[in-house]
Amino acid sequence: MKLEDLEAIRRSAWRALGPIRPTDSNTKADKNFLLNGKKTNAGRDLPPYYLVYFLLVDLLGFKNLGRFEKIDWSIPIDFNGQAYLVEYGKFGLNLFAHDPEKEEHAAREITIRIQKGVKASRLFFDFLASQAIERSEINVVNNSIALHDRFEFAKDLYISKCAEIKHRDNEYALKRKQRELPFGFYIGPPSSNLKEEANWLAISAIESFFSWTEHVLIHLAILIGSVVSAREVADLATADWSKKFKTVFKLNDKKEKTLFDEALSLRQELRNFIAHGAFGKQGEAFSFHSTAGAVPVLLPHNRGSKKFSLGEQLEFDADVAFDIINVFIQALWSKERAPAHLYIQMSRLPTILTFVTDGTYARAMTSLESMEELIEYLSNMVDQAANMDW
Repeated sequence: MKLEDLEAIRRSAWRALGPIRPTDSNTKADKNFLLNGKKTNAGRDLPPYYLVYFLLVDLLGFKNLGRFEKIDWSIPIDFNGQAYLVEYGKFGLNLFAHDPEKEEHAAREITIRIQKGVKASRLFFDFLASQAIERSEINVVNNSIALHDRFEFAKDLYISKCAEIKHRDNEYALKRKQRELPFGFYIGPPSSNLKEEANWLAISAIESFFSWTEHVLIHLAILIGSVVSAREVADLATADWSKKFKTVFKLNDKKEKTLFDEALSLRQELRNFIAHGAFGKQGEAFSFHSTAGAVPVLLPHNRGSKKFSLGEQLEFDADVAFDIINVFIQALWSKERAPAHLYIQMSRLPTILTFVTDGTYARAMTSLESMEELIEYLSNMVDQAANMDW
């Protein structure tokens, strides 16, 4: 951002704030106001705390009094000669006054003025964000546990449904043995509808699995140092699943190459088919007219080695699919990738890109013990920040 552009934003912000100014020797304040100030109702409507801080401290140079117990930052302001306090602590962002009942109207105007100042400074906030991204000073949110739990939930429902089918089939077989039916009569097994439901649950589980892998492979790529910058992370997030896999696994390893081929087949022939409204990319949903009647466009000899082609009822071999998934998960957290399981799938901590460039993750990935030490250290920092126990 050019200096003249920054100055233009700063002038707009000052105009929006109006009579709000940093405190000085002429500002009226009780002796113990910093300790005895009381919350105003208007303070509940202040913009997000970080935008208020960027506006007042980073852009306009208001003084931050620093951290106190349960307080992250505290900024005294002057409004028409009277002292007020904008403060962010454990219980959120608040605006403090001497006497909230008498000063509520002024507090409301301060809040409105700060809201206008934030709106006038949006280009500055965008600049701060872009600068942080260019320096890769960012954390990547880790949703791996929740996404994996969703997969496990759907898989458990599928397993439960299969157990119910087996029980019902056994029950039906026993009853059929005990009772002879008249010639020409037939009672179908009660599990036919359940099998269709089990198939749906399997498809949902597999979709959830690939949703999890799309996420977890990015975090793993960060931990092992395959991506080091915010731009690389952003590019990988938009890349196809194959690239994410190749960023983490080694295709020159025969076992990992086989895993890639099988997992990719599962993704392409099943997950993509369902995700695109049950219309495949090779005419799977089409039947051509012929003297033999309607015939699938994708004839058997064109299917090649496809293991997961779906028929009219979206049927497929779920057991084979889950076998591949189980092998994938075991391989994902094996060998040199094992320490990453503790960080990504057990801690809920974000991945921190600056830890890639300074070698923190490289050191932690050398052993399970090193990773446990890093997790404990970061977890303590997170708890300290949440409780604001400075």
